[in-house]
Amino acid sequence: MSILSGLDPHPVWHYFEEICRIPRLSRNEAEIRAYLLNFARIHHLDAREDKAGNVLITKPSAKGFENRKTVVLQSHMDMVGEKNADFPHDWLKDPIVPRIEGGWVTANGTTLGADDGIGIAAQMAILLSEELKSGKIECLFTVDEESGMTGAASLKPGFFDGNILINLDSEDEGILFIGCAGGTDTVGKLRYIRVPSPSDVITLEISITGLMGGHSGDEIHKGFGNSIKLMTRILLDLSKHSKITLHQMNGGNLRNAIPREAFALISTKSSEIKKIKKRIEYFRSIFSEEFGDLERDLKITVEETVTPRYTMDSDDQNRLLHALNCCPHGVLAWSKEMDNLVETSTNLASVHFGPGNVLNIVTTQRSSLESSKHDAAQMTESCFRLAAAKVTHSGGYPGWKPNLRSEILTITRKSYNDLFGKEPLVRAIHAGLECGLIYEKFSGIDMISIGPTIKGAHTPLEKIEIKTVRMFWDLLLHILNNIPEKDQ
Repeated sequence: MSILSGLDPHPVWHYFEEICRIPRLSRNEAEIRAYLLNFARIHHLDAREDKAGNVLITKPSAKGFENRKTVVLQSHMDMVGEKNADFPHDWLKDPIVPRIEGGWVTANGTTLGADDGIGIAAQMAILLSEELKSGKIECLFTVDEESGMTGAASLKPGFFDGNILINLDSEDEGILFIGCAGGTDTVGKLRYIRVPSPSDVITLEISITGLMGGHSGDEIHKGFGNSIKLMTRILLDLSKHSKITLHQMNGGNLRNAIPREAFALISTKSSEIKKIKKRIEYFRSIFSEEFGDLERDLKITVEETVTPRYTMDSDDQNRLLHALNCCPHGVLAWSKEMDNLVETSTNLASVHFGPGNVLNIVTTQRSSLESSKHDAAQMTESCFRLAAAKVTHSGGYPGWKPNLRSEILTITRKSYNDLFGKEPLVRAIHAGLECGLIYEKFSGIDMISIGPTIKGAHTPLEKIEIKTVRMFWDLLLHILNNIPEKDQ
């Protein structure tokens, strides 16, 4: 039974709900790609696929509008899969279950996938729209945006014809984005020695849950807690006040999400248990004071559990904890040119014990300045190298430099004013958009990014504001109906 059928505009919500039923994590887009290609076949639309798996579906010019400029609408097929730790969900087969909550659509226990499922849905509705009177529309659906932007990086000249591109991956209605930050990943691999666990110890599992998390670009400036940094503070403090050994520490999942949860297994003498629980209670109070209402759902729990056979060597334990404590996280610099725009940041995204006695620490750096992005990555690398970790940099992508003289910006501003009677904001975004890679590959392309309002992207709190989807749809139609004729 349809949950969203009563929402307006109906075509957009209809396709969005269909998309919610299709598993589409990054690098697992086969089902959503087949769905799009089948949609093109059913509706007799030209479609093509490149070697990377990107899909292009073309809507021909309306009769009498053949001389209008071609426009490319662009979104990404994949989504971030985050869920609450206690929520059962198999990302390879289970559908997302949307629900209406007040004026918003959200999901049960998982990310909603409005980033960028709503962009896909809008493209599909445009491809079948009979009220649209425009030139040729090319709908570009890219793969793997969330984990590396490899789809955009693999685009080849000639895959599409248009020289105007509207990216549908923004999350703030009323803001037109004309630039974005570039980014890179810095990964530390720390080898450690395993030693047999002492026989006369008690093992505790410490859990930090309930943090807001959020998108490491859009929300890095909001001051949300980082579960890995908080867990590190606790473990360093316990190692100074008590004799503890660390068996495991895991936190975070995705390179572009602020980690919401972290878990650690430690062992200690029974005589130290009372002191350790008292210190953890102290940190509950400290974190509550530091975050206030910002992290009202933060929980720290301690439970006794079975002692694993092995634990970390004490020297390696110290190297790990000090490296994580040293590793920067958050805003490093604000833009000198645009108000309230983060220029440079870094995100300590995840730490996991892997096979072969190797700890994997993943971080992401972003900046609108290439030199500052490199400097932030080097700063992070230094922390890891001091701990004797092997360091690699990967996932680099360029920024998108704003152009205030852009033709599509002029058209979009006028459309917004005509429809809503007010001026939109024009900004750059600290998050990475595929526009940077597309601009690098298609010289001279004129681009803008728009979207409805989405909150909590990359977390199970993700939600999309219903009324802004109508505004987004009306704006998109108005823009496309007012694209000028080709230059003679």
